[in-house]
Amino acid sequence: MRYIITRPDLQEGSLRLLKYMDPLFSQSGAACFVDDRAEEHAVQVDRERGRIWGLAPLFRGGNLGVNDVLMLTPLAPGRFQAEGIVKPYAAPQPPRPPKAAAPETRRVVVSTTPHVREVRMQTVAAAPTVNTRPTEAAAPEVAPAAAPPTQALPIQALRAAESAPTPAAGPALDVRFPAPVSAPAPAPAPAPARRAPAFDAPIPQDAAGQLQEFARLTGYRVTDLGGGVTRLSADLGAHGYSVLVALNDAAQGCAAWASDAEYRLLLTTEAERPQGTPRLTREALVALIEHARLAPLSPVDLRGYWKAGSLDLESAASVAELVGAFLAQRGAFSFVLLTLAQQPAHSVVSVPRLAERLGSGVNYAELGSILDTLTRAPFLALTPLPAGQYLLRVGVPELLTELAEYAEGVGRRVRTPAAAGASREAVRA
Repeated sequence: MRYIITRPDLQEGSLRLLKYMDPLFSQSGAACFVDDRAEEHAVQVDRERGRIWGLAPLFRGGNLGVNDVLMLTPLAPGRFQAEGIVKPYAAPQPPRPPKAAAPETRRVVVSTTPHVREVRMQTVAAAPTVNTRPTEAAAPEVAPAAAPPTQALPIQALRAAESAPTPAAGPALDVRFPAPVSAPAPAPAPAPARRAPAFDAPIPQDAAGQLQEFARLTGYRVTDLGGGVTRLSADLGAHGYSVLVALNDAAQGCAAWASDAEYRLLLTTEAERPQGTPRLTREALVALIEHARLAPLSPVDLRGYWKAGSLDLESAASVAELVGAFLAQRGAFSFVLLTLAQQPAHSVVSVPRLAERLGSGVNYAELGSILDTLTRAPFLALTPLPAGQYLLRVGVPELLTELAEYAEGVGRRVRTPAAAGASREAVRA
């Protein structure tokens, strides 16, 4: 489980218990964190205050700072592996040129007589700077080469580039850059119009439409009970529950508001704070829709937020951290695939060498889980070997091509279930 360290965490020597960490720390009490150097740190889980205390020595020992990542892995009840990932810092910006000195003004006597003296403010040019260094031959100015034109990327590629890290350069990499072009390439022919993806569709403006869109993305069944009351039902059998949402204050007085439900909330704005009734703010609802379009959210993930009471922008920020963790896992998987793509098929993959090439982007726990996934269907890309090695059975480009064909074939059968059933009957006959 990934946790991004914040400045208050470093100041207090603690971690904030977020909603997605509930399965890992379900009870208050003492626990033990084991860091990268196998040193043990006694910590205290405080569920009431929503904090884990006693982590200052671990932060100092790992030289962890703001926005660094702490990977938490359960080893035994009350015992966790805590691996720190220090994010690389960006190169410092070049110093700004000094500001030009403001022109100096002085009082200058223009003319004077025994009775009248005329004084004016006059601007005086600054004295030129004297260069004490030996005179050098002036280097000829070279006009900068024109940069090649860049081609606009689709929004899908931009979002994928934000979530996936860039492979670090190493001795085994052979990176070649194309030679600069002197003239812009001709514009490609316009592609046929395609439907916009779902996450680019506009969010409905009305409350009922927003609830419908939210339910469609997260798996709830929507029922309009009348009187301004909407029911969100999670049909999960023994794990199911329902949420009543009142679209206005008057809806709390209708008969539908008394229907059976585990949770009841009033739809308000972020500035409104009703007394005695949990609220669902419109701003948080829009944020949840955007989060659900980036990563799949289910009623199981959201039940803790309904149970906590009001669901506002602060709660939506916690959901954003959960979505960020999902995207980080997908980005780590893409990172490993991109690194494996630099090896030919039927070659041996050394886990220590692969971890060295990945750098701090993926830790050993994540790497082991990803490699284990690639050994199973439908990937079947790796075969485990002794001494922690793997055989790359197929090249990554070929693997992705086969997966695309497999997904397309399954998609055709899903879209035409009747035809698929008829084909199975024909095979049996």
